[in-house]
Amino acid sequence: MTAPAAPLLFQPLKLKDLTLPNRVVVSPMCMYSAQADGLANEFHLVHLGQYALGGAGLIITEATAVTPEGRISPEDLGLWNDGQMVQLGHVTDFVHRYGGKIGVQLAHAGRKASTYAPGRGKGWVPEAEGGWIVVGPDGNAYHELLGSPRILSVEDIQGVVKAFADAARRAQMAGFDAVEIHAAHGYLLHQFMSPLSNTRTDEYGGSFENRVRLTLEVVRAVHDVWPKHLPLLVRVSATDWAEGGWDIEQTTQLAALLEREGVDVLDVSTGGLTPAQQITPGPAYQTPFAAHIKRAVPGLHVMTVGMIDTPQQAEGILQAGDADLIALARPFLRDPHWTQRAARELGLQPKVPTAYARAGW
Repeated sequence: MTAPAAPLLFQPLKLKDLTLPNRVVVSPMCMYSAQADGLANEFHLVHLGQYALGGAGLIITEATAVTPEGRISPEDLGLWNDGQMVQLGHVTDFVHRYGGKIGVQLAHAGRKASTYAPGRGKGWVPEAEGGWIVVGPDGNAYHELLGSPRILSVEDIQGVVKAFADAARRAQMAGFDAVEIHAAHGYLLHQFMSPLSNTRTDEYGGSFENRVRLTLEVVRAVHDVWPKHLPLLVRVSATDWAEGGWDIEQTTQLAALLEREGVDVLDVSTGGLTPAQQITPGPAYQTPFAAHIKRAVPGLHVMTVGMIDTPQQAEGILQAGDADLIALARPFLRDPHWTQRAARELGLQPKVPTAYARAGW
């Protein structure tokens, strides 16, 4: 008699030469715990390392800025210099020592940068308190409490592209197994893509082709320097949840272009572009967008995220063919061993480090 197949959540997934042991992904989560110059520290070693001990298939760092002014807050990680690379290398070494896989999310916050971390203030951090002048595709601020951006010139834009590529080189030297480009949640690349935040009239504004130009240039630049045997991911917001904004049809067009550019996984989230967004969240509310893209662009692996809490939910999404990977955020903050608990609930014997085995898994 043939043994029943393992739940899809615990079947390996091969992305180029990287094989994930399961489909559970630790979603990028800002921790607002870096030193003032974007350096990782002991907190990040413990925070990210615990997910390797907990058996997650892939861990992705928080948004890690490619330039100093690309940080969301002064307490965010950066990868714009070699010293930051060395500190993050300690994290990747630990994760690998315990059998984990780890990727870095490279980001530029654009007009949503220089903000106070949660609980430390509201709105824009002024220069006198360690903030900076933000930049964007045009001069419109995200919110009245945030600073008005300096408009990026074409030369500035090319500098952003180079910064992403340079950060990807450092990510390789730091030992990361994957790199994700952050083009979601109203940050710089998303700002260029949405007509609600991009009123430019040059080659980076107006038509769909012009608005996605920066994202594609960043993807190409990173793809050129990132090892060809390791996966490249892109996170997008599939909709702005606002009339006249970026939507699922444009996302689907972009997904097809990204597949042709060599992207391996599209990480599908939503929103974050405008305070006028109208979202009615609920269990797995973003998964229908991931499912749409997966069926429209079948050659692209798709990851879903958002209000997925239980192993049964995650397995059901995979069984329905709506996604290839499940990313979790808050569930991992509540339980770093979510993956091992999920294995037990789905009828498997969890894989745990020897030091934890006597807990009676």
